[in-house]
Amino acid sequence: MATNKRGSQALIQSMINQGIKYVFGIPGAKVDQLFEDLQYSDDPRVPKLIVARHEQNAAFIAAGIGRLTGKPGVVATTSGPGVSNLTTGLMTATAEGDPVIALGGQVPRDDLSRLTHQSIPSKELMNFAAKSSTEVQDANNLSEAFMNAYTAAVSPKAGAAFISLPADVLGDETTRPVIKPLTKSAPSRASDETLDTIIGLLKKAKLPVILAGMRASSEEVTTALHRLLGKVSLPVVETYQGAGIISHEFENDFFGRVGLFRNQIGDTLLKQSDLVLAIGYDPVEYEARNWNVEHNDTVINLDSVAPELSNDYQPNVIVEADIAATLSALTDRLPADYRLADDAVTHLEKLRAEFEAEGLTETKAKPGTIHPLTIVNELQKQVDDETTVTVDVGSHYIWMARHFRSYRPRHLLFSNGMQTLGVSLPWAIAAKLVRPNEKVVSVSGDGGFLFSGQELETAVRLNLNIVQLIWNDGYYDMVKFQEEAKYGRDAGVEFGPVDYVKYAESFGATGLRVSDPTKLGDVLNQAFKADGPVIVDIPVDYSDNIKLKSALLKDILN
Repeated sequence: MATNKRGSQALIQSMINQGIKYVFGIPGAKVDQLFEDLQYSDDPRVPKLIVARHEQNAAFIAAGIGRLTGKPGVVATTSGPGVSNLTTGLMTATAEGDPVIALGGQVPRDDLSRLTHQSIPSKELMNFAAKSSTEVQDANNLSEAFMNAYTAAVSPKAGAAFISLPADVLGDETTRPVIKPLTKSAPSRASDETLDTIIGLLKKAKLPVILAGMRASSEEVTTALHRLLGKVSLPVVETYQGAGIISHEFENDFFGRVGLFRNQIGDTLLKQSDLVLAIGYDPVEYEARNWNVEHNDTVINLDSVAPELSNDYQPNVIVEADIAATLSALTDRLPADYRLADDAVTHLEKLRAEFEAEGLTETKAKPGTIHPLTIVNELQKQVDDETTVTVDVGSHYIWMARHFRSYRPRHLLFSNGMQTLGVSLPWAIAAKLVRPNEKVVSVSGDGGFLFSGQELETAVRLNLNIVQLIWNDGYYDMVKFQEEAKYGRDAGVEFGPVDYVKYAESFGATGLRVSDPTKLGDVLNQAFKADGPVIVDIPVDYSDNIKLKSALLKDILN
């Protein structure tokens, strides 16, 4: 039966069928039909069109939606540079497991092989940035192309899917009905035989430890893991993207986060353990060559995808199945009397005490500046468990990852695959859209903020209450302190000052500066009470950064 829809309308109906709430992007001639139909549709279910200030940032916002909800965020751009500007955003999403569907305008079909205005091989370009990349040649294929892109984006390992849309295809009439809403596949767990093998290895191990990674951070997997910990207390180490998996209830099972430099309590525990149960762990988070240098006696890989094997990561047991269902079945099958031996419990208590005793203490910051730990601690006082904190890349990111506590998964967000500058503010915009009634904080350095700072206008336009902290020192400091450690000097890391208060005000946001370090708490109180986006300029003293890499093993600095 004919649908009498334009191709763009069939595409929008497909979005409706999958519950897409937003489309982020920037308009252009090759995709304007889609934008027209999004903005002027009478259907209240049509996704809201939100125009961004750069295509890369629009992709970051869409990826933030994907990470927070588990469902793809959608970004739409015009052809040529509109598409190529998506590349970094899509590469980041694919590396870090965030589902995104990217719609890229393209020249009309009869111009595809010509050297015409904005004609680039979009599909081929995105083969390297996305999990799947296709170009639609017939309007009747638009709905199925979108649904297949949706499936590709959410299937393990989640990531980006790209669809190239020639302008005339969007305007053509379709004669086929759109694809119906997708049916969610039933979870498939590991076999009882495999579960018994895992239980046997756990019972044999003297010091088992759980390494909880990015794919352990979904609500379903976190709930299943908590159920396991409720039955038997096991030490848990989080990756940066696994931040928040351990709740208040299981605080005693938390042994820190691992990533970057190998000198944390979690690194020591992983080194000493004779069995690592890696749950949803992805090597892009923290390569096994960093945490498995000594090659643990036994590694169990429980994941929804097959592991990447290397000389440093050759699991003894590989489970490729639904993680939550498998954990639940493992908990049910685990003997009621199973627990860690007393000497293991004693060792864990001693290990925790040693690290707490050796904990980094603040040195006195330079006049007019604030120590990173002071900023972390003051921010910790301002938030609750429902607050979403997004963190950009830089020296502040290491301090936050090590010392800022979060007790709910996907409420403390890091880019730890690509380590992409500029993600924090776009992710915060996504978080405020998804969690409108909760506090949202974006934490950036002065080096990274201006990568996406123009999206402050988007936040102002949408009247989003976002507190943006800028740790300001005038350097690309994460590079600076590592150069100094390697070469005894730095190169190419200094840049000029920006008045971030005036910057904020020029966009219609509130700008605050911590001029008196003793008033940091007061300024943060003011920021959280303000209406709309707020920038807080915080002068930071990174002199203690060298301690971030102190007491390392020889294979660390990278």
